[in-house]
Amino acid sequence: MPPTTPPRTHWRTAHAGHWLRLAHQRFEARVLALMAQHPQVPLGLSRLAANDQVGAAILHITRHLDPQGMRLVDLAAAAAMTKQAMGALVTQCEAWGLVQRSPHPHDARARSIRFTDTGLAWLQACELATAQAEDEMRAAMGTEVCTVVTLGLEAYSAQ
Repeated sequence: MPPTTPPRTHWRTAHAGHWLRLAHQRFEARVLALMAQHPQVPLGLSRLAANDQVGAAILHITRHLDPQGMRLVDLAAAAAMTKQAMGALVTQCEAWGLVQRSPHPHDARARSIRFTDTGLAWLQACELATAQAEDEMRAAMGTEVCTVVTLGLEAYSAQ
């Protein structure tokens, strides 16, 4: 029997998707770390974020919930999540005081999810943390490289 050639496995981690995933994880972790230190973030949430008890999934609500409020099904679609997963995330964010559910003004069967005042402060802190994380990424990669990568990713994502 001829010797078998071991399977090539480097392709599993040597591709653009792998690097994008790792970069995304690093970026989200940095945003949460910055938010843990932000003075507008309530102390309880700050401590949870500092102890890695606030997962990056919370950023789905932060980035996709319209400040005017949204139905759960629309929020889930905007974040590319299932309604069930988003429902669980909204419940967690309610417990943290970031969002509240109230009757929907145009659909008696639906609830509207809105940021609380604490949630709006969280949203503003997230905006600042995201800008700082992006500045840090730009400094680490170099302005020109970061610009090319960003433009390339934007073009690829739009297809």
